[in-house]
Amino acid sequence: MQLLPLAPGRLLQGSPRHLPSCSPALLLLVLGGCVGVFGVAAGTRRPNVVLLLTDDQDEVLGGMYVPSALCCPSRASILTGKYPHNHHVVNNTLEGNCSSKSWQKIQEPNTFPAILRSMCGYQTFFAGKYLNEYGAPDAGGLEHVPLGWSYWYALEKNSKYYNYTLSINGKARKHGENYSVDYLTDVLANVSLDFLDYKSNFEPFFMMIATPAPHSPWTAAPQYQKAFQNVFAPRNKNFNIHGTNKHWLIRQAKTPMTNSSIQFLDNAFRKRWQTLLSVDDLVEKLVKRLEFTGELNNTYIFYTSDNGYHTGQFSLPIDKRQLYEFDIKVPLLVRGPGIKPNQTSKMLVANIDLGPTILDIAGYDLNKTQMDGMSFLPILRGASNLTWRSDVLVEYQGEGRNVTDPTCPSLSPGVSQCFPDCVCEDAYNNTYACVRTMSALWNLQYCEFDDQEVFVEVYNLTADPDQITNIAKSIDPELLGKMNYRLMMLQSCSGPTCRTPGVFDPRYRFDPRLMFSNHGSVRTRRFSKHLL
Repeated sequence: MQLLPLAPGRLLQGSPRHLPSCSPALLLLVLGGCVGVFGVAAGTRRPNVVLLLTDDQDEVLGGMYVPSALCCPSRASILTGKYPHNHHVVNNTLEGNCSSKSWQKIQEPNTFPAILRSMCGYQTFFAGKYLNEYGAPDAGGLEHVPLGWSYWYALEKNSKYYNYTLSINGKARKHGENYSVDYLTDVLANVSLDFLDYKSNFEPFFMMIATPAPHSPWTAAPQYQKAFQNVFAPRNKNFNIHGTNKHWLIRQAKTPMTNSSIQFLDNAFRKRWQTLLSVDDLVEKLVKRLEFTGELNNTYIFYTSDNGYHTGQFSLPIDKRQLYEFDIKVPLLVRGPGIKPNQTSKMLVANIDLGPTILDIAGYDLNKTQMDGMSFLPILRGASNLTWRSDVLVEYQGEGRNVTDPTCPSLSPGVSQCFPDCVCEDAYNNTYACVRTMSALWNLQYCEFDDQEVFVEVYNLTADPDQITNIAKSIDPELLGKMNYRLMMLQSCSGPTCRTPGVFDPRYRFDPRLMFSNHGSVRTRRFSKHLL
C-alpha cells in the first residue's frame, strides 16, 4: 500500500502523478452519530474524503487486494465493506445481484456513503460508473438514485467514453461523440469541479469519482492517442507460458500465443495507458481546485481500482477473473491529514477496508456496522505495535452455462469470454475461493475450485512471485489441512468473524474437531450458486 504518491512526472501504470504530500493535524467535530476519534477542536470541521476509482487497473507500485476479480462484486465490496458471500453480488448481471432490486433494498441502505450522509452529515457526491447493471429497466432504470447520495451523476451500465447516458439526480442525459463536451473522463472532472465550487461550506464532503479508464474500449482522448508508442505489455516470467498444474481453464490456453494475439494485447496495453493520461488530468485539476479553495489540507484522497487485469500471463490474452496476483491486486495510494510523506506499508489490506476506514475518518463507531473489513486509518497514521490481519478471502463465481459453445466444440461445456481462436477467459465452473496469507514468515495463496476435480492451487509467493509452480501436492499435509479449514471458516464468516486470527497469526488455534459438523460429517466448502 503506497501511502504517499509519486512526485510529479511521467505517468506510470498504477500511479497518478498529481497527489502532493501533506501532513496537517487531524481535527474532528461531533456531528450526528459520528464522534471524533483523535480529538475535537472548536471551529474545525471533520476531514473531507475523495475516493478515485478506476476500472480494471492492475497494480504495479504495490497495493491492496480485492475479494473478487470482477467489476460488480468488487465495487459492491467497496460500498458495503463486505465479502461477496455477504453482499451476494456474484457477477455482472442482474441475476447475479448486480444493481438488482434485491441489492437496492437490502444492501444500498447500509453502504458507507449512506451512513456518511444519514449519520455523519456529510455531503455525498458520486460521478461515473456505479455498478454494471445500473440503469437497467428491470431495476428501476436511471430514475433510481441509491440511498445516501446528495449529488448523483451515474453512468448507465458499463464503461464507455462516448455515446453514453448519465443519470443526473435521476434524470437521463445523453452524450454523443464530441470530444470537447462528451469525453466521459473529462465530463467527470468538470462535474466534480462544479461540485467543489457550489457545495455547502458548512458540511464536510465525500466524493466518489469512478472513471471508465482503463476499461475497454480503451478510447483515449485525441491528444493522447499517440502516447506510449514504444510501450509493450510486461514480459514477466509468466508471460506467454503454459499454465502447468493449474485449473483446466488455464491449461486450455494456447501456448505459445500467435503473433496476432501478442500484437493485440500489446496494443490494448498501450491504449489502456493512454486512457489513464486523462485520469491524470482529472486528478491534477481536482487537487489544484482543493488547494485553491483551502480544502486540500483537510482532505483525504484515495486512489484505487476495482480489479486487476492480465495481458498475456499464462497465455491468456486479456481479461480479469482469475485468482492470480495480476487480477486480484490493485493500486492503492492515499494522501491526507496525518500521513507522513513517502511511506509504503506491507500490511495486508483489502478493498472491504475502504468503507470502514472512511467511516473511521468521519468518526463513526464501526461497531455499529455489519462490515467485514477493518479500518486501516491507524496504519495511515503510522501506528506502532498494531494488531492486524494475516489473511484475506478471495472468491469468484464463474460465468457461463453448462452447455458446449458451438464455435468451440472441442472445449468443455460452459466456457465464456472466448476469443476467436477458442481461448476462453471464463467458465461456469471457474468458481473458486482462496485464502491469501501474508505474515513475517509466510507469503502463501491457497485456492480451491468448485468443480468435479475439486482442484487445488497453492503458491509460495516468496519463492515464486509469478505463481508458476503449484505446490499443492508437495506442501506439508498438516499445513494444507489448516489452510483448507481456514478457507471454510472465511467462506462462512460475517463481520467480526471475518477478522479472526489466520493460520500464521501467533494467536491462531487450530481445533481439528471443528472440521466436523455436529453430526460427525466433514465440513464442505461453501460455494453459493444462486444467492438471490
